[in-house]
Amino acid sequence: MIVAIDGGNSKTDVVVLTTGGEIRSTVRGGGFRPVADGIETAVANLTDAVTRALEAAGLTAPWPVADHVSAYLANVDLPEEEEEFHRIITACNWGRSVRVGNDTFALLRAGVTDRWGVAVVCGAGINCAGVGPDGQIARFPSIGRVTGDWGGGHHLGEEALWHGVRAEDGRGPKTALAEAVAAHFGASSALEVGLGIHFGEISEERLGELAPVLLKVAASGDEVAARLVERQADEVSALATVVLRRLDLLTSPVEVVLGGGVLAAREALLMAAIQERFSRIAPQAKLIVVDAPPVLGAALLGLDDAGAPPEAHERLLAYYARSPAGL
Repeated sequence: MIVAIDGGNSKTDVVVLTTGGEIRSTVRGGGFRPVADGIETAVANLTDAVTRALEAAGLTAPWPVADHVSAYLANVDLPEEEEEFHRIITACNWGRSVRVGNDTFALLRAGVTDRWGVAVVCGAGINCAGVGPDGQIARFPSIGRVTGDWGGGHHLGEEALWHGVRAEDGRGPKTALAEAVAAHFGASSALEVGLGIHFGEISEERLGELAPVLLKVAASGDEVAARLVERQADEVSALATVVLRRLDLLTSPVEVVLGGGVLAAREALLMAAIQERFSRIAPQAKLIVVDAPPVLGAALLGLDDAGAPPEAHERLLAYYARSPAGL
């Protein structure tokens, strides 16, 4: 048995499957946010979801009851953090072997035809990682602005609010973002939204809800919002370009997987901007958008580790009816 885990910011998905690719149980639990909530809370959410998934599959103590645990987690961005959570999950004794990685690698595995390529995830935050045909890995710390990152749903929401407030008070150019931000939260102004966050009446985590609002405003022709979309496209292409260069794949046929809520939405303006940049920078890259659940990638990687036959992978893919599509 394999326990596949996708630990995301907002939710944790756990799948228990056989080495033949048959699903025995699926469970959803709370978010995995060791930085924001603390390691103890994050691991407690993980433990709750895994325990329920194992029980639903008819696997009960004494543990370990699984052969392998394949855990791919958000907020585990550095090799040192992967090692730390490898120790923690191993101590939970769910499986006889454990592999822990960043969730970007699960997105990559869910989208590529083979087991190598480049993935850019743009969900609450933004990240990029790649695996070369020879197994070489290229990645970023992706901790936030302190490591040079820009973009992702939460950041786009911050930018939408920032520009909205400045449009209202005259410090910035006029933009429909002001009215759209206020309307989304049922407020009278963008400033009221900002003050609501300051006083704790609106959770700052909800800023990510403004990413689709920003994209809609940009699609209407708003110049301020459109510039933010262009900047997001710049960041997506910049991340992928650096990884492609590090793996010596910039001028080679290669699959580039795009995922996470912002990219999986396939908003036309953003997708066109990304496509245009890749056509210039990496013309042989094939862009693939994956909206299948990230736990699919974790499960596929678990089958890889178990040395499962191709038919096991196909059985799993059929269960999720994966249909990644080009832009």
